[in-house]
Amino acid sequence: MADYVVLLLGFGCLVLLTAWLPMVLTRAPLSLPIVCVAIGAGVFALPGVQGTFPHPQNHLPVVERFSEMVVIISLMGAGLKLDRRIGWRRWILTWRLLAIAMPLTIIGLTLLGQALLGLGLASALLLASVLAPTDPVLAADIQVGPPNSGEDGDTRFALTSEAGLNDALAFPFVNAAIALSLASASGASWFVDWIAVDVVWKLSTGLLVGVATGYALGYLVFYLPNSASISRTGDGFVALGITCIAYGLAELAHGYGFLSVFVAAVVLRMQERDHGYHTRLHDFAEELERLLMMALLVAFGGALWAGGLLHALRWDGVAFGLLALFVVRPLSGWIGLGGAGLPGDKRAVISVYGIRGIGSIYYLAHGAGHGDFGDTGLIWSVVAFVILVSIILHGASASPVMAWIDRRREARQRPTGERRS
Repeated sequence: MADYVVLLLGFGCLVLLTAWLPMVLTRAPLSLPIVCVAIGAGVFALPGVQGTFPHPQNHLPVVERFSEMVVIISLMGAGLKLDRRIGWRRWILTWRLLAIAMPLTIIGLTLLGQALLGLGLASALLLASVLAPTDPVLAADIQVGPPNSGEDGDTRFALTSEAGLNDALAFPFVNAAIALSLASASGASWFVDWIAVDVVWKLSTGLLVGVATGYALGYLVFYLPNSASISRTGDGFVALGITCIAYGLAELAHGYGFLSVFVAAVVLRMQERDHGYHTRLHDFAEELERLLMMALLVAFGGALWAGGLLHALRWDGVAFGLLALFVVRPLSGWIGLGGAGLPGDKRAVISVYGIRGIGSIYYLAHGAGHGDFGDTGLIWSVVAFVILVSIILHGASASPVMAWIDRRREARQRPTGERRS
């Protein structure tokens, strides 16, 4: 009974902090994720609480499912906030980041994991695939604004759309690492099945289910007679139902649910684009995402301090993490955006701000639970270190940097005479 009451008390405090902290931190050189991690570390550093938090490796199903829920809610919110219509030229920055920057990042991190950490190919590929996708959960300060807010510059749009899609596109690489780890023990062939199932079938199925779900639910929400239209209810929690339907249908069809959720959100957003109900759906998804994110990051802080999450970290792991964040991703992004006609400042910010976070936790829990890797302790420590550094440095600098980018964008859009005056 006492544990239950304490849990209720803690949950109540978390809910209040979810509403209060974003307002308090508006002008502070801190972000909400930084504070959440600090709260978790502080709570589990208290006398009588120390040493009570387990390592995530010991509870992989729980970690995988909780982080999965946070990610899919975030993907729904990210898709709903995109004002820009889908198109090859309109989304060219996104396609470049996905088709060039992400594979280059995975190749670079795989080679670095083998050379610097001494990992086998399967473990190095898992580590690279886990760290390759940027995070839609922790990137609120660098994303576009709510629907129809006008905050849709190239920098914000590229980072938002990339985070929405590369969380799904990391799956084939994680599955390749899993297949490689199992094949190395059994000697079975895996490549053809991986291409046919994990790349072709699951990607195409996730895409098709997302499109179909977005159109079907868009009809129910906007195009039924007014007396029966879901949008008439004004209920924002419909976003949660859409998320779960898109994800569940894709997974039942053995497709990638992450891809389906984001695509369904984008397709839904393209219907009745100026309708105010999009804002209601987005706001609910954002509030739920923030609450779940805070809970997970408090747990992450507890795992860092009391769960031994960094115990396997060595100097080479620190070097790997810093190179991953400040060399491999920025260089891959810079190369991927070459020839896109972007000014240097925008190109640099998009390349640097590939925040790592909840998605990496999910993929590592998934990979460790389904594959046969012998270096999971080291991988957990390196990934935790990368997430921690990303939360602190990216989180503290994102708001001022994006404000600077927004000012420069506004200056470029002013008439020449106005700029001179």
